[in-house]
Amino acid sequence: MSEQRPPFPPFTRETAVSKVRRAEDGWNTRDPEKVALAYTPDSRWRNRAEFVTGRTEIVAFLTRKWDRELDYRLIKELWAFDGNRIAVRFAYECHDDSGQWFRAYGNENWEFDDNGLMAVRHASINDLPIAEEERKFHWPLGRRPEDHPGLSDLGL
Repeated sequence: MSEQRPPFPPFTRETAVSKVRRAEDGWNTRDPEKVALAYTPDSRWRNRAEFVTGRTEIVAFLTRKWDRELDYRLIKELWAFDGNRIAVRFAYECHDDSGQWFRAYGNENWEFDDNGLMAVRHASINDLPIAEEERKFHWPLGRRPEDHPGLSDLGL
């Protein structure tokens, strides 16, 4: 039996919003093994200038990422969708081991297989150093609370 990760394409507005929130929740766990299960075994990524293929490379990539991006908190927002594709915009905040905070802004284009697993992910990301007092993401580590503002609400 094939792995499945609902909701499945073709997406409606409601199912696309749900897929985006589920992806955000997964990434906010900062658990590379868990996150990798949302992708096909041969998923292809472009993340900034790095190219990643398959779950083993995804786990290695995310492990490196979260070893250096400390206290990581992410918000994703649906931008567009059609058929088996979803486009999102996102921002995340984290700090490095010297205590410097950053807000990263980006866009992702996703393509899903029929089982709802992401087969392709293209991410373009820009980092902005920020002072700790400029942070906007203050929930406890883990899932963003339902009542926490999203990107549009925060003016991002």
